[in-house]
Amino acid sequence: MTIAIEPWRRLWGQLGASTINGGLMNQLVAAYSERHRHYHTLQHLRECLAHAEAVRTLARRPAELELALWFHDAVYDPRRKDNEARSAQWAQASVLAAGCGPEVAERIGALVLATQDHHTTGDDVDAQLMLDIDLSILGSSYARFDEYERQVRAEYAHVDDAAFRSGRARFVQSMLARPSIYATDVYRGTLEKRARENLQRSLDALGQVG
Repeated sequence: MTIAIEPWRRLWGQLGASTINGGLMNQLVAAYSERHRHYHTLQHLRECLAHAEAVRTLARRPAELELALWFHDAVYDPRRKDNEARSAQWAQASVLAAGCGPEVAERIGALVLATQDHHTTGDDVDAQLMLDIDLSILGSSYARFDEYERQVRAEYAHVDDAAFRSGRARFVQSMLARPSIYATDVYRGTLEKRARENLQRSLDALGQVG
């Protein structure tokens, strides 16, 4: 998959960057194209960016939200627990290197870190949108959701089936136990019902009691 350079340049211009590193975009594309990835790929990145464009008018700082999505899975190793922290560090360093202010770097890093546990109780609309966009896959079509589940399993091929099913069931149950999966009205109104249907199907397939 190719990604155009012009939207990348416009994004950095909106952030007030004094220098625009085209090579950084290539590095990120290469990261999302790593061979061990099956879900956290350019497909996922494109889907997230499309959602960001669709809800752009709802964001307080849409350019910061968009760049945070570029970086949110920039570092991904299913065997590690610090992917979000390392991705946030890369994002912050890149933002500062481009000549943006430290407050911009801090906010973007915080948005990336927010995806670590997919839970926010704050009133930061950009953080809420960040998490809802990252979880939008749960409310996708049945076919896309089933593909996503196969992709996640492939990323955890190093985990035996029993352990994977147990861990996956805990994640699915934690999502279903929430009063609402999504934090914003727009995502609750459009994706909540389908997400719960998908997750219940997943739980049933795992042999768990929903």
